[in-house]
Parts: sequence; C-alpha cells; structure tokens
Amino acid sequence: MQQIRAHQLADWLADASRPAPLLLDVRETWEFERGHIPGSRHIPMHLVPMQDGELDAERDIVVICHHGGRSMQVAMFLERKGYARLFNLAGGVAAWATEVDPAMRRY
Repeated sequence: MQQIRAHQLADWLADASRPAPLLLDVRETWEFERGHIPGSRHIPMHLVPMQDGELDAERDIVVICHHGGRSMQVAMFLERKGYARLFNLAGGVAAWATEVDPAMRRY
C-alpha cells in the first residue's frame, strides 16, 4: 500500500493517459452525503468485509475517509485479502477540501 496526497490524486484524475483508480470512500453515509470526491464509490468501513469481493483487484484502488485513519485500516485489510494496487489518501477528504476543492463542505 502506498500513501497518496490530495494534489497527487487530483493530478492522477486529471491525466487522461492514465486509467482512473477506483475511489473507495469508507466513511459513514452521513459523512459521504456531506461531500465526497466526484466518482467515489461509497462502502462504509463496516461493510467492506462483506463487499470486498465486488472490488476489482486488478484496478488501482484509492481508499478514502475523513482524515486517513479509517482508510488506512481498510487498505491494510484489503492488502491482507490479496489486493496489491492500494493507495491511502493521506489526510482524507479534509486534505482534499483544503488542497484541491475549497468549495467542498467540511465538517
């Protein structure tokens, strides 16, 4: 698993020559509804063990939460399950809102 900063993820998403990663947002529903990175797939952290088989292990996956702690735990769980192309969004959506999208609602 690798760490990725918000501005690095923004650059990646803007690069049409590079396949887009799956953006896996593991926050609670109320958090996701307050704001999320466009294109994110929402699976709350507690549901990931029941739905991890639905994820494409051949695709890059960026795991996202509020500040990066829960997403790190989920990324470590997925790594133990055999997923190898994992990134944790360091600083989470809070960093995204600060560094990339200041219009994103914060909490």
